[in-house]
Amino acid sequence: MNALVVDDEALIRDNIAEVLRADGWTVSEAATAEAALAQLQGADWTLVFCDVKLGEGAQDGFDVLRRFNEGQPDAQIVLMTGHGSAIGALDAVSSGAYEYLLKPFDIDDVRAIARSVRAGRERRDRPTVTGELPSLPTHSSDLELVGRSGAFVEVMKLVGRVAPKNLPVLVTGESGTGKEVVARTIHRRSPRGTLSFVAVNCGAIPAELIESELFGHVKGAFTGASVDRRGLWEEANGGTIFLDEITETTPAFQVKLLRALQEGEIRRVGANQTIHVNVRVIAATNRDPEEEMRAGRFRQDLFYRLNAVTIYLPPLRERREDIMPLARYFAKRLAEPGARQVSFSREAIEMLETYHWPGNIRELENAIVRAAALCDQIVRPEDLPERIRHAVHAAQALLVPAPFETAQADEQPLSLAELERQHVLRVLQRTGGNKQAAARILGIDRTTLQRIVKRYNLDAAGARQSLTAVSDEDKSDGQVKPGKI
Repeated sequence: MNALVVDDEALIRDNIAEVLRADGWTVSEAATAEAALAQLQGADWTLVFCDVKLGEGAQDGFDVLRRFNEGQPDAQIVLMTGHGSAIGALDAVSSGAYEYLLKPFDIDDVRAIARSVRAGRERRDRPTVTGELPSLPTHSSDLELVGRSGAFVEVMKLVGRVAPKNLPVLVTGESGTGKEVVARTIHRRSPRGTLSFVAVNCGAIPAELIESELFGHVKGAFTGASVDRRGLWEEANGGTIFLDEITETTPAFQVKLLRALQEGEIRRVGANQTIHVNVRVIAATNRDPEEEMRAGRFRQDLFYRLNAVTIYLPPLRERREDIMPLARYFAKRLAEPGARQVSFSREAIEMLETYHWPGNIRELENAIVRAAALCDQIVRPEDLPERIRHAVHAAQALLVPAPFETAQADEQPLSLAELERQHVLRVLQRTGGNKQAAARILGIDRTTLQRIVKRYNLDAAGARQSLTAVSDEDKSDGQVKPGKI
């Protein structure tokens, strides 16, 4: 089993190679894309770990991915990056990458991928392509997706895998999390991407009209039906139909919707003949569909038909690393051509990253629109909506760290490590778990904070942790013990 590790940082390259060799792989290394491509025909490669940014060379990890896909399509390519983004994950996976790893990552991530490839339990879903793969640079794309948090990157990796498949998809998440954006992304990355995408808000159409709107009607079917009319389902023929707020429909209509999904046929209101329509269905809801099903408001058979793949969009408060990239994107989009870019003060950034965002991305966009209109090229706290300022000030007042109490005579004094743990925990509570804001308050960099969080197990949910060098103490008998690279 041959593996190739490509990274311009010798420490990371050597440590990944060490983990693979300890697991029985024959490993070669390369520091540049050119050196990796020179080895393309030198062996039958099973697994390639490749950094996206490879120094100042003309080629990068995406070039390596494309060339290996062409020359050795059976090789599994893992792209690694310290500058990851959701669109990078989507482009990597939809172009055939086996995995997209964000630095820092665990030794166990490397080992798990290697063993999964060896066992053949997971295989790439590769769409049929002709000619060269499209150029997919790391810094731009034909899609406007903004985000770099681990949670959003994982969503886009799933989107990249499911997009080429002609399966129904159910997108769930709170209002304002971007469900329609995800649906459009799936459509754009599918073989239907050049055909129609029809979005329907089921909650905005009266129950007595939704069947006619979706399936159409014939002349004379009801009062006012003076001509035959095609429905939105037919308008989407060959493409994709997006049914937003699907749980708002009535059980009676859900029966007809189920038949359209199962048989690929619809019947216009008042007609006797059925019409065959080829559409891909993506549905979305901001409710819990299983709870709606248990309450009898959503049919069980329709639920299981729609959720061949379910994609959950986390709320903005669970992906706080995306707040400022989104804010800057919205501010840039509002700027006049040639105008100076709107920037954000440190206090405004801290406030934006601390706020809970119950309205998610939609609320953030509205706040930035207001702030950009009121500010003098620099967004300050007073430019933000009053509800945000009040909510943040109230939260900070409740979470101000209390002074350390003096130990009583009969109490054991706290160790320096325990004092550090308590203080970091208080700061994390104050920032709502936002590590970037917490690191700024503590006066340390984010990597150092990650190590402290891991040391004291302050987030049991477990964000990805640092990749540091494997020490000599971690190696014995040719085995690499659990740890970090």
